[in-house]
Amino acid sequence: MGRHPEVLWAQRSGKVYLTVSLPDAKDISVKCEAEGFFSFSAVGVCGEPFNFTLQFYGNIAPQGCKTKTGLRNILCSIEKEEKGWWKRLLRSEEKPAPYIKVDWNKWCDEDDEESDSNVGSDDDDIVYTGENEDSSGDEGMLYLPDLEKVRGK
Repeated sequence: MGRHPEVLWAQRSGKVYLTVSLPDAKDISVKCEAEGFFSFSAVGVCGEPFNFTLQFYGNIAPQGCKTKTGLRNILCSIEKEEKGWWKRLLRSEEKPAPYIKVDWNKWCDEDDEESDSNVGSDDDDIVYTGENEDSSGDEGMLYLPDLEKVRGK
């Protein structure tokens, strides 16, 4: 049995976004099933297994599930079978496990979705920060190499 990584979630009317915080993960496996089952497993940097299984509030479209692996986490975009806002992430009415938390950086209220300029039908319109070597998550900040380019060195 493996440990549980921290999982952050947010939703839009057509998708659910999961961010699995697991730096330098290897052997990542993600499985989506139409009945709303989602399974994740990976091996951590020290060789320890991490895994979890969720049963979402509603059904999902397995062909619309995509995964992006970054240096610090794994980003999963899960397409809902039917558009609409779920009352909660999981089918169970019990309190979610402590490793599942709301991703306030990606959160969007139902009323705000239509006015949000970052929302569309493509996964690339959600802005993921700090997920690759070129992004530090500090939007608009200049670092030494960038500053030297500006100075003309």
